[in-house]
Amino acid sequence: MKQRLHKLGLALVLALAAGPLHAACFADYKAKMDDPLRLHYGVIELPDNACDPDAAFNAIAPRVAAGGWELLEVMSIFDETGLDARRGDAGQFYLRF
Repeated sequence: MKQRLHKLGLALVLALAAGPLHAACFADYKAKMDDPLRLHYGVIELPDNACDPDAAFNAIAPRVAAGGWELLEVMSIFDETGLDARRGDAGQFYLRF
């Protein structure tokens, strides 16, 4: 019985230490396109190594540039719990890039 509790305790500690396998990271941003001037607000999923503002800017800029947009600002970084609140505002640019 004691050995079983020890194994159960060890399994619990390992599970808690491992944390989630993948904690999704997202950002909302503003971008522009010139001639004529157009602006958009978007939401984008980030790679795990880009979950801070500087890294996010560097990750997002080339992705929106491929669509002809210039990244102006990374507004915030958030997890999946912030997606629904931003879906309506992002419109067609919700997880587009």
